[in-house]
Order: sequence, then C-alpha cells, then structure tokens
Amino acid sequence: MRFSGIRRPEIGSISLSALVSAYLLLATNNSFWKHTVAYFDDSVTALLSFSAALCLLTLAGLTLASVKYVMKPVMIFLIMVSASASYFIDTFGVIIDKDMIGNAAVTTQAEASHILTGSLATHLLLYGVLPSLVVIWFKLRYRPFLSNAAINLAVIIPCLLVSGGLVYANFANVAYVIREHKDLMKRFNPTGPVSAAVRYASSTYKERNIVVQPLGTDARQGARIAAAGKPVVVVVVAGETARAMNFSLNGYGRETNPELKALGVVNYTDTTSCGTATATSLPCMFSVYPRDEYSDWKARSTENLMNVLTRAGVSTTWWDNNTGSKGIADLINFASMTDQKNSPLCKNGECLDEIFLGELDKKLSATKKNSVIVLHQLGSHGPSYYLRYPEKFRRFTPDCRTPELMKCSVEEITNAYDNTILYTDHVVASVARLLEKHQDQIAGAMIYMSDHGESLGENGIYLHGAPYSIAPREQTQVPFVAWFSKPYQAAMGVDTACLAKDTAQPKSHDN
Repeated sequence: MRFSGIRRPEIGSISLSALVSAYLLLATNNSFWKHTVAYFDDSVTALLSFSAALCLLTLAGLTLASVKYVMKPVMIFLIMVSASASYFIDTFGVIIDKDMIGNAAVTTQAEASHILTGSLATHLLLYGVLPSLVVIWFKLRYRPFLSNAAINLAVIIPCLLVSGGLVYANFANVAYVIREHKDLMKRFNPTGPVSAAVRYASSTYKERNIVVQPLGTDARQGARIAAAGKPVVVVVVAGETARAMNFSLNGYGRETNPELKALGVVNYTDTTSCGTATATSLPCMFSVYPRDEYSDWKARSTENLMNVLTRAGVSTTWWDNNTGSKGIADLINFASMTDQKNSPLCKNGECLDEIFLGELDKKLSATKKNSVIVLHQLGSHGPSYYLRYPEKFRRFTPDCRTPELMKCSVEEITNAYDNTILYTDHVVASVARLLEKHQDQIAGAMIYMSDHGESLGENGIYLHGAPYSIAPREQTQVPFVAWFSKPYQAAMGVDTACLAKDTAQPKSHDN
C-alpha cells in the first residue's frame, strides 16, 4: 500500500508502543527529569531505579492500549496532551494539577487569547502534530485478538514485575522523594495532566447536586450601624495577581503606591493568601472556612459572607471586571463591567479597572441603605501585563509588550508588572477618594486585598497557580490595605492609630 506516493513502513504494536513511550519520556518531560535529578541528588541508585521503573510502566501502559482501532487514537491523544502541557510546564514553570485544570475551565475567551500565542502554536506543531502524523503514517501489523493479548501480557507483566522490584529495592528513598516532593509526579507527562483532568471532572460531577446550607441565619445589623445617622458603605476591592513585595508601602524600592501613601491608609505588611489562583482564593476569602479547612466542596455547599450580609438587611452588590465571582455572587446583585461594549476603557472583551469609578460615583450618590459593594479587579493578571494599564501609567520602561514572556528580559517583565501595581494604586486610591467625596451622605470605608501573588521569573517560574505546598512566597504574599472615612471612624469606633500598631503582625485571607 502506498501513502502519498511513499510506501508506508510497517511496524508491530509493541515496537510502536516503545517508540511513543521513548518520545513522551524524552521530548515532553524536560521539567520532570530536571526535578527528578534534583530530588534524588543524594542517591544515584534510587534515581536510576526510579527512572527505569517509570520507563517500564510507561511502556506497559501504552502496550495495554495496543488494540486495533484504539491504539493510534490513544497515542495521538497522549502526544497532544503531553505537547500542550510541556509547553506551559517548561515555559512558565507551572504545574498542571486539578486546580489549574479548574482555572482553564473558567477562562474567558479574552483571557485565553493572551495564552494562545505563536510560540504555543509552533510548539504544538513540532511536539504534537508532527509526531502524531508519524504515528498515523505507520502501518500497524495486527494479530488476532487472543494472540495480540497474549503478546501484550508477555510485555506488560515483566514490565510491572521489574518496575515493582526496582521500586521495592529502593523503597525508602523513592517513598521519601514522592512524599516530600508531591509536585514531582504532577509534572510527569502525560499522566500528570490526565489524572488532574479526571479529578477535576469527578469533583465537578459530584458537585452538580449540591444543596447549599444556610449560614448565619440569626445575622442582624449591630447597634453601631443603627446609630450611624447615615448609610454605612464598605467597598471591598478584590485585587487580582498583586504581590505584596512590589508594593512600595511594604518597602519595595520603587514608588508604586504614591496615591495610597498620600491617603495614609492602614497597610498590613505580612499577609498570606488562601490559594495561588483565583478559583480557590476568591471564594475562600468570602467563606466561613479558614485556609486549613477550606475546600471547593465546602465553599459551594455553604453560604458565604455576601449571603449573610444580605440576610442581615445589608444591600450587597458585586461588580466584576474579571472572569466572574466563582459562585460568590450567584444570589446577589451582580454586574459584569466588561459588558460595556462602547466604553473607551474596554477593548477585545477586557476593560481597564477605571471602569468601576464612574459607576461607583453614581451609586454612592444615590445610596440610601447600608451597603457592601465588591469590585473584582482585572488588576495585574498576566501574562499580558502591558494591557492592564493605560499609557499614562507606563512609568517603568522598557516594559514587556507581549504575552510571550520568554521573549522579554526579567527587567522588562518587572517593569510591566510594576506599572500594573502603579495603576492599581491609582484605582484603589480613587475608590477611597470617592467615598470621601460623598462623606456628607455616607459613612464609607474601603478594604483592598489581592487574591494571590505572581511569579515573574524567579527560579524559572512565571505566573501563578503553583500547588500551595510548594508555592513560592511571590505567589502567596499579598497586599492588604484598609481606609476609613472620618464619618465611618466616628460611627464604628475605629481607632486607626490602634490599628497601625498591629500592621506588622501576620494576617491572611482568614482575617
């Protein structure tokens, strides 16, 4: 038989399994092998045994799928998964775990467009499409079913026995590495991302019939609010991807917070996040559960702070300039700022965070009731940092002007990121100034806290979403700022001088 004028080479299913195994192990697992060598640095014997066992198990797994009409589709699927995952793992240093799959599942078209770059397309072509075409090109020699099963078992069983023996002989070292470095197998392609996707699908399926349990059924407004004499309004600015170490309020060498500094805000200098991605941190911030007890299941099955406030008679509003409230605002007044198609602040389905200010000014002037307003920012979300601030806030240059961070220097990436922090400083300070503007009619306060931080290339890691157990402090240390108008301080008995004495004590999203 000829294929495009060229005779197709014939190959047995075991041989093809071995070739594809070798390809997956060598071409799509650079990060995995790098970390394996580092983690087993104290025992070469354990390293070699673990590596050989993993190679044998990969061959056994592919051989198990070497059945007519099944083998090639499975191999192509695994090649494409490995090619896709290896790009993000090797380029950004991220780990494709269950939470990362969840992040991808809720990503908007606009957000995804910053990731779908020419570099990704080239990588997928070279590491995914071309190897898949080679698999298609091979002509497989098929045997009768029973004969094929017998030969497959003759390969699979020895692979399992030998790999088991290798691990058993070095069990102490292997078990120690796997236990202490839980990220290792999450880096392995293709099983890491495939198992993460399965776990995400399983948890999503289980949550389909969740019955939300009420919380704070006895909630009511307190005496201080009742005696305030004017509506009490708290604006919660839920930040996005801002890391504490780039806030000049926290000692950063660059002046990235000139406007908040001028307002004399209360700034908490040591605050940790509940997670390293919005899908975890945001609902955790508004849940009753502290980080060590929090889970997505618990958050979805229990009412949150906004529900309790509503039950207590407080007017609750959620304005979103990001990818949604992650279920927090399902039962309250919700509006997406990106729906403003004709605003000069919006482009390609995304808006600059100043989009909040005009609407907030109008809302505050018309407020007649005690209220909590949440502003969910787009903030410093990467990798397209340069799109998160207008030209007049492009103070630190040269700044990285592409989502393909590997094409920029560390200095350019940091400059772009710092510009996003400078712009966030302006937006958050503007919220406080609007509350101050309307202080004759309302007693206003503002709380700003980011959902998680960001890696800008430290130790070869970019963006966020690392498993919390191994996440660098760049992803878990977040800014936490509060501001109180004079009417609010008087009505609620807030002593800012007293608060200032506590700003260096550790805080977290639990607070």
